[in-house]
Amino acid sequence: MTTNWMEPNSLGFIGLGVMGGRMCRNLAQKSGKPVFGFDQDMGRAAALAAHGVSPVGSVAEVAEAADIVFLCLPGEPQVRGVCLGPDGLVNHLAPGKILVDMTTATVAVARNVAEACTSKGVGFADAPVARGVPAAEAGTLSITVGAEPALFAHLKRYLGCMGEEISHCGGVGTGQVLKLMNNMVLFANVSTLAEAMAIGSRAGVDRKTLFDTLARGSADSYALRKHGQHMISGEYPDDQFPITYSLKDLGYALDMAAEVGVDAKGAKLVRERFEESVARGDGQLYSPAVYKLFEE
Repeated sequence: MTTNWMEPNSLGFIGLGVMGGRMCRNLAQKSGKPVFGFDQDMGRAAALAAHGVSPVGSVAEVAEAADIVFLCLPGEPQVRGVCLGPDGLVNHLAPGKILVDMTTATVAVARNVAEACTSKGVGFADAPVARGVPAAEAGTLSITVGAEPALFAHLKRYLGCMGEEISHCGGVGTGQVLKLMNNMVLFANVSTLAEAMAIGSRAGVDRKTLFDTLARGSADSYALRKHGQHMISGEYPDDQFPITYSLKDLGYALDMAAEVGVDAKGAKLVRERFEESVARGDGQLYSPAVYKLFEE
């Protein structure tokens, strides 16, 4: 694989949903490069035209127009379908181009796509993102990257258009490992916060007092400050990272745990709670809504 990557003339983005649309907009506004966008919902691409994104009608057109293609899809099945299908993206990428998958998926699919890319002389990096919709909007995502060092160095400038914490984690697949472990720890914190809310409030402590005090002690965390606020207000957005997506990511993490021989009992409990929330009809809500399991 080459280590002398050429400066791109243009960029592409496939998958313009809640996260991808915001990421693509930031890329277009900050990169100084033409950006071509595609989504199965053509209205999403059209809506970004006002922000400097040129809508195109297919995955193949993005591959033709862009030297670096970014991808942000719901999960592993979509990545396999878009990248490795008979008319998949990899088949349309010319040697010397680069594919960056920003989907939260599995290590296996990252390495499968990387292998297909390498066979064509195409560069590949897995670069899943964390911190959610507000950070995607602000361009302050945390991005964990699996790639060979020279490719990471080449991509960092463009990833910096979408995030502020860009971490090189190692070779292909390691970006996914770190993202899944990040989410597993976050979801465990959210579940434990729900327990603390239930115990503390039933014992007579006001919700806000409970979390303000925890935030000043050793229990403080990103999850407490961000997710705890929703438990205080009882307002759980349906336009951010939903419990169904949290459940998907946790499933990927537990599959990886099983593969390496770790019995992740804590994560299994969190999965049970998320499954219960989905069964109750709360799957579309932001993950702090797991607290609703304790409200009755």
